[in-house]
This record gives sequence, C-alpha cells and structure tokens, in this order.
Amino acid sequence: MLLNNHTLSRALRGLLMVGLCHVAAASPAKVEHAVLISVDGMHASDLDQFIARHPQSTLATLAAHGRIYSQLRTVYPSDSFPGLLAMITGGQPKSTGIWYDVSYDRRLAPAGSDCKQHGSVLRFDETLDQRDPAGQLVIRESALARDPEQACQAVYPHAALRVNSLFDVIHQAGGATAWQDKHPAYEIVQGPSGHAVDDLQLPEIGANFEGPHDHGIDKITASIAKTAAYDRLKMQTLIAQIKAQLQRPRHGAPSIAGMNMQVLNVAQKRAGYLADGRLSPGLDQAMLDLDGQLHQLLVALREQGIASSTLLIISAKHGNSPILPSRLQHIDVARLRQAIEAATPGNLAQLTADDGALIWLHDPRQKAALIAALRARHDLGIADIEAPAAAATSARTPDLLLHTQAGVIYGAPGEDKKAEHGGDSEDDRHVALLVALPGQDLPPPRRQRSPALSTSIAPSILSALGLSPASLQAVQQEQTPLLPAWPWPSPASTAAASER
Repeated sequence: MLLNNHTLSRALRGLLMVGLCHVAAASPAKVEHAVLISVDGMHASDLDQFIARHPQSTLATLAAHGRIYSQLRTVYPSDSFPGLLAMITGGQPKSTGIWYDVSYDRRLAPAGSDCKQHGSVLRFDETLDQRDPAGQLVIRESALARDPEQACQAVYPHAALRVNSLFDVIHQAGGATAWQDKHPAYEIVQGPSGHAVDDLQLPEIGANFEGPHDHGIDKITASIAKTAAYDRLKMQTLIAQIKAQLQRPRHGAPSIAGMNMQVLNVAQKRAGYLADGRLSPGLDQAMLDLDGQLHQLLVALREQGIASSTLLIISAKHGNSPILPSRLQHIDVARLRQAIEAATPGNLAQLTADDGALIWLHDPRQKAALIAALRARHDLGIADIEAPAAAATSARTPDLLLHTQAGVIYGAPGEDKKAEHGGDSEDDRHVALLVALPGQDLPPPRRQRSPALSTSIAPSILSALGLSPASLQAVQQEQTPLLPAWPWPSPASTAAASER
C-alpha cells in the first residue's frame, strides 16, 4: 500500500505518541517538573469535540492516557487576571485582591498624584506599555496607582497581589520557575516578593480586537493567523526555557514552566461557532494549530528525557460567551454608564464591563437606589445584580456585580466580535482541564465528572511535586481542596495517614 505524505506523517506521529504515552504502572511515577498551559477560551465542550473529530491528535492521545476533568469551572469574574491567579495561587479574587485587569482600589491614590486623594483605578492592561531606551516594552510607572501608606510609591502589578503563588513556593524550595504571557502587566506572577519567576517572558500581543476600529497591522489579535504565529513563537521559547531549566543545578528541587495560548480565544471572537454550537472550520483550525504546538512540546520533553516525570496541565483562564450565535446581543456600554449616572449622579467611581459588569461607587450608601434603577432597565441585558457584603470592608471588592443574560456583550457601537468573557455564564466559566504524564498512564478514571473549581489546580500541582499545598496562602484562607481523586495526595495528608 502506498502512503501519501499526509498519511505517512500521521502514522509517524502516532508511533511517536505511543512512545510518549506507553502503558505503565497503575500508580504514577514521581513528578519532578510541571508544565502549565492556559489555552484561553477553551471550553470543556471544545476539547471533547476536537478529540472526537481528531482521534489521532496530540490532545486525544494525552486524554487516552491522562485524565479529563469535565466539570471544571473557572472563577468569577471570568477575566484573564483572576483566571490565571486562580490557577497559580489557589485563590479567588476575595483572596488575591485582583478582580479584573482594570478594577478599582478605594485606598490607593490616582496615578501621578501626591497621594492626598484616595480612590484610584487599578489598571493592569496593555495601556501601561511603553518602550525603554533599549526598545523593550516595559510598564509605564507614571500610569500606575500610588500607595499612600508606602511613601506614595507606584503600585506595580506584583505588589497588588495579596497572596503567594506556586511560583513562590517552588522558587523558595530551590526549583526553577518560568512563565510566558501576553502583556508586560503579567509581571503580576512575580508575586508579592517581586522575584518568584526566574525566566519571565511577556511579549505584547497588541490591543484586544474590538471590531472595525482596531484593524491596525500591528494588532496581532485582529488576525487569527497572526495570533497563531505569536503562539508558535512562545512555544519555541517555552521549549528553550525547559531545556535551560535542566542545565540549572537544583539539588533535586522541582521545576515549573508554562505559558498562555491565544489562538482559540481570538478565533472564538473572530470566526465564532456554527449555529448549533459545533466548532466552525476556523475554530477547528485554531485547535489543530495549538495541538501541533503541544506535539512539539511533548517531543521536546522526550528528547530531554523528562516525559515520564513531567506533569502536563492544560486548562483555560476563561471561556468565551456565547457558544450559540443566536444568543449574541451587543449592547452599547454607554447606555449602561448613562443609566448608572442617571440613578446616582457623580457617584460612579469605576465601571468595568465585557459580558458582565463590575461597578465601584464613591458613596456605597446609594447602592439600593442604583439596584432599583438598573432592575427597571430591561434593555440592558441584566439577569441579576449582586451586592457583595465584602465591599463594605475590602478596598477592592466591587459594590455591584451585574450578571447578564447569556450572550450579552457590552462594548462600543459597531463592534462585531462574536464572543467575550468576564461574566458568570456557563460559556464563560465551564472550561477544559486535561492532566497527563506524557510518559505513562495516569490511574483511572480517564474522565472525572465531579465538580471542581480552577483554584484546585495550584495545590494539586504542588502535591504532585511533593510540596505542601498549605504553603499557598490562599489555599489556607479558602480551604481550597485538591482536584477530585487526585493521584498525588498532599504531603501533609500522607503524613497524617501514616500517624493513624
């Protein structure tokens, strides 16, 4: 039988994957390294559809030997910042202090001020970027809020994080740490210490795609193809980081590396789903592209001889809503702002809106009047309004959280993106989680259907690496559990069991 190049490529790839995921002992081997991949936007249903369509893919092979957690939810609000921090700290915004990439702090002072005025926007997005004399993108300090209690110093993202992360724990244990993300503001992963990540790469992806007003050639996210190329460059950097970690003396300490992938997120906004919610050709191609990048990662792990000792965690900071195109409803955010101003004139401190909305007020005593006014506005797509009790005592907790009807996106007139995140809908929060040891089988079940929150990822990684999940401050504060039926119990629970 003659094989064409495509068939031969698939056959060789299949043989390689069998080598990477051979059947091994029932109990997993010792884990010495972890690689965390956030495929932004990837729903649990996206992963299932792709595997069904492409049974010979890298993701399908990993799932056949690893484990899918099919009922995982990311935290709310489902923004990239709280979503990432949940995965690496084990905490929700109430613990991390980070509610969105653009939020508000009642205690801090505005950027550029003398700190005599309290209350400031806390902005950690690409608008902070500037180029230093060497041409490198860095954070513009003059745009940062100021801390009156710290000699009016600028508050960098890492200093705003209130708890430590698994990078801190692994770094303190003597291990190597590396991470890549999409804006310089993601230096937040450096944690309160400011130096939790040894090798941090933050290439700017460009302004988020917002429709016809943002089609500049330098905007990577205006193009699915450019975003795929951006992801590919980052994967090559990740592979280089992993190789560099092996050359660094660690005296048996574990290591962690990881990255954020954007192509599926952009494809969901640009190409969208089919009418029945199935993957469109554009989404399927985006998944194929990231699948190919994961294949290169597995090849590199095998070449370095660490496939069997590297835990691979593939999840998502957030999903995107809506999956069903018929639910899509664009609402001018100016209408929402005007409704707030009309109900409580001059009282709006900060409005952050995507497919949900967070509201901070100067005078929270007017919340009741605002809630009543917004409930009466049936044209704003509001399904429910939440008034967190913690807003009375926390400097950053929003006064109101607007839960929208499924498919609602707030934005500027003329926007044509097909999906967005930030809200509390099923499409926003029901994300994928695939865990695998590329060199061997994980113990069954292959599919874990128990409900779980993405905050369980961080303590679970530490337990697999032989480190205590209780080392994470947010885990202690929230009593965050390990993932259901996690094959690696925490060192503390193992010690307690032996004492009984």
